Amino acid sequence: MLYIVATPIGNLKDITFRAIEVLKSVDLIACEDTRHTKILLDHYNISKPTTSYFQHNRLSKGEYLLSLLKEGKDVALVSDAGTPGILDPGFHIINLAIKNNISITVIPGPTAFVNALVVSGKPTHEFFFAGFLPNRTIARRNRLKEFAKEKNTLIFYESCHRIIATLGDISSVYGDIEVVVGRELTKKFEEIIRDKPAKIIEKFKKSPPKGEFVVII
Repeated sequence: MLYIVATPIGNLKDITFRAIEVLKSVDLIACEDTRHTKILLDHYNISKPTTSYFQHNRLSKGEYLLSLLKEGKDVALVSDAGTPGILDPGFHIINLAIKNNISITVIPGPTAFVNALVVSGKPTHEFFFAGFLPNRTIARRNRLKEFAKEKNTLIFYESCHRIIATLGDISSVYGDIEVVVGRELTKKFEEIIRDKPAKIIEKFKKSPPKGEFVVII
């Protein structure tokens, strides 16, 4: 069985009893970063073998994990935070398992963009998750212009290095619209900001932004 195990996005307490049971029972835990996952495993006294499985080794390591699954081993897949398969190489091993008729199950848990959407107060009946927008300004503005044609709620991730520039692009494309910015969700310095892009930019210029961001339009 390939277990897709969601892990906390910040607060180590945000893990299910079932996830802990699975991580204690499998033969191997495939981690996006073994050092990062070790913090979680140590916290819950889980002493199972781990192996790295990330973007740059996904092809070779994917075949290795598949060989173990074919031998009847149980493998748990975890990412650095949240649900594997969303913006990480989990997509590759999941599809390998499907093509080889390996049983797969998901152990549900946190996903940053869902948390942000729910707390935003914006419409949730129809939304679009855009992952990360392009790095370059022109490309980013063009994507935002495409999204602006739709009526659904837009969600995307952003880094502390680009959040101010991105908010400027949102203001340029959407005008004086209220947006919601979630910072460091579930962590000690969690912050939810609901305001116009210009006001949020002003705030971040006074206090340089740190951490990981989810933006809701």
